[in-house]
Amino acid sequence: MKNMTIIYWSATGNTEAMALALEEGAKKAGVSVKLLEVGNASKEEVLKADAVALGCPSMGAEELEEEEMEPFIASLEVENLKGKPMLLFGSYDWGDGQWMREWTERMTKLGVLLMEDGLIIQNTPDEDGLNKCREIGEKFASI
Repeated sequence: MKNMTIIYWSATGNTEAMALALEEGAKKAGVSVKLLEVGNASKEEVLKADAVALGCPSMGAEELEEEEMEPFIASLEVENLKGKPMLLFGSYDWGDGQWMREWTERMTKLGVLLMEDGLIIQNTPDEDGLNKCREIGEKFASI
């Protein structure tokens, strides 16, 4: 892999911290990384990247953030993403990860190659959680 794009949405900074740790791990593996908030991202950046990590916390009744991330994900559903290496990640406060299971299923139907079943961390990632993100970022960049 030569380049990876990480696109995320974060209200409290928890998912952003995860994105930064993933970036750190991927860079350690020698990969060029583009880190973008979803409002500054385009689907072309997803299509051009060798691999993509998408991050969004659980919102409302365990769903994706609906103003920016949901429309962005919906825009990807019309593209050919078959075989695209992808990682989904995000933080949550309540619930049991239902939003991530649904998001994973949704992206799997598009034919992406998902790494993990979705990386989730409850609330603010502690150092162990950030280390897990770094390790997964490095592992993901090495595929």
